[in-house]
Amino acid sequence: MPTAIAVTSPDLVLPSPDRHTPSAAVLQSAVRADRAADRKGAATKANPRAAAKAADRAADRADRAVKQGKAPQGYTLDQSLAEMHTLIEHHGYVIVLCPASAPDAVVHRLHTVRSVLESDRIALLRPDLPPLGLAVLALQLRQLTICDFSPGVLASSARLLAHYIYAGALLGSVAKLDRVPVGLKAHAKSWVPGSQFAVLATPQPELVRVAGSGAGTRGADGAHAEPALSGPAFATRMFTASGQLATDWVTSTLAPAWRVQGVTETRLPAESARWWATGRIVEFAAAIPDISVLYQLVSSVRRERCHWCGLELIGDRCGFCSAPLGPPPERIPAVATRRGATTPTTVTGVRGPSNATRALRAPAADARAPGPPNAPAPAARALPPGVT
Repeated sequence: MPTAIAVTSPDLVLPSPDRHTPSAAVLQSAVRADRAADRKGAATKANPRAAAKAADRAADRADRAVKQGKAPQGYTLDQSLAEMHTLIEHHGYVIVLCPASAPDAVVHRLHTVRSVLESDRIALLRPDLPPLGLAVLALQLRQLTICDFSPGVLASSARLLAHYIYAGALLGSVAKLDRVPVGLKAHAKSWVPGSQFAVLATPQPELVRVAGSGAGTRGADGAHAEPALSGPAFATRMFTASGQLATDWVTSTLAPAWRVQGVTETRLPAESARWWATGRIVEFAAAIPDISVLYQLVSSVRRERCHWCGLELIGDRCGFCSAPLGPPPERIPAVATRRGATTPTTVTGVRGPSNATRALRAPAADARAPGPPNAPAPAARALPPGVT
């Protein structure tokens, strides 16, 4: 069985493009924890004082539930463990994709399951992608699971593939947006009725103001002009998901400007409103759809061996244990030739880094998003046992 790709919400599972691409597993324990966190947040906003009293009562119930072997979220820990254990038994390895904006209850539950199982076959990845972009990344990993890549290569390739996903949204307001830098002028214009903003979150944050609903920016001849958002320089397919805004600008202006090969409409992930801090949204993500191109992209990066868990990896960090890649091999001293000249030799012939290799270099050990192209690899360090 291929490596399992798991997600924390059913709306992060996009339809398979063909009959060969497997679906993703939806972790029900994470779904229920997310719903419990949403109910708690809504109650706090509606009545803070009543919410505080309810929180005290919930804490008492949680203590009793823990003593009975149940989780406070209503999904027992045994059920969560059984769910993950079943995936490992059937697939061997599990790669879990969790949104960066997911509630702490979801993240804690995932780490608890991995710690209790004491398994090194569970990769917990939280790319700094918007929810629809994360769903596209999950689809790409699902496509690659049928190829001859090892689980370690698949997990560590997530950061590489995320670098080639252009994810953003058309927003009705950026007043509360904190995922992308927003200037003071944009904050002020958010209060103007009818204002809309095109925001690109990855690979490089951008924000521009567009005209009213579906109008876009028009040139002197009255035709739609290209938006200021930087688009991909390679063939992509666009996915869109509409909230409380019309998709006209995205489909009629942005998609032609980016020269996408097609547009697929899907439902808006429930996490999108929290990620973008507004419900007036049309989310979009453009990514490479061809599995042969994805295969070439991943296979072109040099593979290494993780010094901690022993799995294969690409880039500078293992996707399963998060251990950084060890230092590069030292050069062998120059060897003298018969004529007295010296010829430096190396242990392994390494060519200059490719674009894919540079995209995999992270600026810091705890960074979740792809680092800048020329960021140096962090120094290697061993992780102590029990780190989750």
